[in-house]
Amino acid sequence: QVQLVESGGGLVQAGGSLRLSCAASRSIFSTNTMGWYRQAPGKQRELVATITTGGRTNYADSVKGRFTISRDNAKNTMYLQMNSLKPEDTAVYYCNGGGTRYYHGDYWGQGTQVTVSS
Repeated sequence: QVQLVESGGGLVQAGGSLRLSCAASRSIFSTNTMGWYRQAPGKQRELVATITTGGRTNYADSVKGRFTISRDNAKNTMYLQMNSLKPEDTAVYYCNGGGTRYYHGDYWGQGTQVTVSS
């Protein structure tokens, strides 16, 4: 059974930091590219960052230089370190597995809310 469980969301002031975690079942994590996506109210879900099993990454232009994606293959866990947060980063953030560096796969977590106040 594939499971993706996000944690670490919350409310933070602009300029602050948060770290999201995604704990994944080994069956999906060990052999697949993983990624973070987000969806703001009234907007389509968009790619934030992805990371391959070998550690190659891809970032949305809007988060480059502020967000860092990483994975711990021993723990089957992916992270998203978010610094210099802006109000426009407010969204539900989803963990995704099974895709490519540029497109999502079929496996999704339940999402975690990130709210950045101005």
